[in-house]
Amino acid sequence: MNEQELLALARQGDGAATDCLLEKYKPLVRKKARTLYLIGGENDDLIQEGMIALYKAIRTYDKSYKNSFASYATLCIEHELYNVIKGANRQKNIPLNTYVSLYSPLNTNEDTNSREILADTLQPAELTNPEDIIIDQENVTDIESTIKKRLSKLEQQVVTLYIDGNNYQQIAAALGKTPKSIDNALQRIKKKLS
Repeated sequence: MNEQELLALARQGDGAATDCLLEKYKPLVRKKARTLYLIGGENDDLIQEGMIALYKAIRTYDKSYKNSFASYATLCIEHELYNVIKGANRQKNIPLNTYVSLYSPLNTNEDTNSREILADTLQPAELTNPEDIIIDQENVTDIESTIKKRLSKLEQQVVTLYIDGNNYQQIAAALGKTPKSIDNALQRIKKKLS
């Protein structure tokens, strides 16, 4: 089969035709990925992104385009790889790329047999100091009192359901209101409690 027939079959969902085209153009993806560097990633990550771009090119190529599929695929792959590089350079994922696992060993010395991990050193989430517990209870009581004084009955119901983790639609269904009225109530609540 020629390339156009394979493309037509791939667009119709033929997995074998798609696989054939992916294998044919995989060296192109590797060549393009090899010339680039991904901060916080490996060359295999770029190859994977390039293969996804190639798959998209197979699915979106139209034979009415003036360019051949090879040039179209090259353009799609390059565009995707440059987008990945730009995204990595934005540094918004630095916290994710440089994280330290809570389950990594504390001692990296090979001569120690300690099994202690970073998570073992963290403070417990619950309050253990009696003074902190009493202060926390007083704060909760103050907040509840403020809610009862400043909010209408509907607003109290809305804030209770919202704190329980319900979204606008769920609150609206529970109270027999529209999502817009729930949104308005939450806006009023924020103003009254700020």
